[in-house]
Amino acid sequence: MSDFRQLSDAVWASPQITVEDVELAGAQGFSLIVNNRPEGESGDQTDGETIAEVARSHGMAYCAIPISHSGFNQDQVDRMAEVLETAPGPVLAYCRSGTRSTLLWALARASRGASVEDLAAAAAAAGYDLSPIAPALHHYAAQAKPAG
Repeated sequence: MSDFRQLSDAVWASPQITVEDVELAGAQGFSLIVNNRPEGESGDQTDGETIAEVARSHGMAYCAIPISHSGFNQDQVDRMAEVLETAPGPVLAYCRSGTRSTLLWALARASRGASVEDLAAAAAAAGYDLSPIAPALHHYAAQAKPAG
């Protein structure tokens, strides 16, 4: 059962997805699936290669930017920002609960100058809380690199 939560006009976050969710994402017009979950984190997760194969068979691209519970690093933030900027259409990012995907989305957007307040409001509307990373969001926003 899908639980795609809209974060922006072009980005949705989701808890762990299944093959059926990938098929639904393709039918809904997503262009890219971003896996933010490390492989083998839980015995009940669909492995990334299966998600990638089904995504490609439904005309979507796939990339993995795994985030462990130890936190985020600059390379992950930069990679997510690049992926979001270059995706040809809507993006679905997922992890166990959708939280890490949402937090990484917010850090990536803040690193490109998005308003921290707007990011927090969008995340809250989708049921996610950015307060645990508020200092990092403000740091990235202050150091923002323009898109492009």
